[in-house]
Amino acid sequence: MKKKKSSIEVYGIIGLGRFGFAIASELAANGCELVVVEKDEDKANLASEFTENVYIVHALTQESLMRAGIHECDTVIIGIAEKIDACILTTLHVKRLGVKRIIVKANSQEQGDILEMMGAEVVYPERDMAVRLAHRLIAPNLLECIELSEDISIMEIEITDKGAGHSILSLDVRKNYNLNIVLIKHEQNLLMDFSPSFEFAKGDTITVIGRNENIRRLENVL
Repeated sequence: MKKKKSSIEVYGIIGLGRFGFAIASELAANGCELVVVEKDEDKANLASEFTENVYIVHALTQESLMRAGIHECDTVIIGIAEKIDACILTTLHVKRLGVKRIIVKANSQEQGDILEMMGAEVVYPERDMAVRLAHRLIAPNLLECIELSEDISIMEIEITDKGAGHSILSLDVRKNYNLNIVLIKHEQNLLMDFSPSFEFAKGDTITVIGRNENIRRLENVL
């Protein structure tokens, strides 16, 4: 890997499964500098189309990861959850190389618990996708959801005919639902400062933060 410029964030991707490849290609598309490590030559060749720092590594040892330049990365994303022992061992190697931020894909809660004990951030892509789909099935006008805990989320709600014409003041979201509106999208404009008299139109979206049960109550009104 070329010597990194101190002001540029460098991301390491270990494993080019669907998860790793999607992240790598998206980061590259946004101009990020990457170091990609993969054992499969065909997958590595595909990644070489969007980054020159691609390394074919058959054995994920601490030495091989260092030769690839993983120790130069600010954030490393590990996407080899299917092989639990290799995933845990690779996380240990990356941690010993001094990488500040390690994000690891996990397939089970038990695997995730071990990785968190090692100091890694854990993501569960399949579970998170399933949760989002469930939210959309239960409440079709809930567009996006970021879970902050088991019962607190940030959610984006689309305004339907029921909610059109309501004002922020008439809904009094903070008092009646114990929620906070953090963003409104109105006619393609993003509004962070809005008056209590602002009236919602069909197709607007609001982003709220609070307890899931209260968000459901508000969603039923809008």
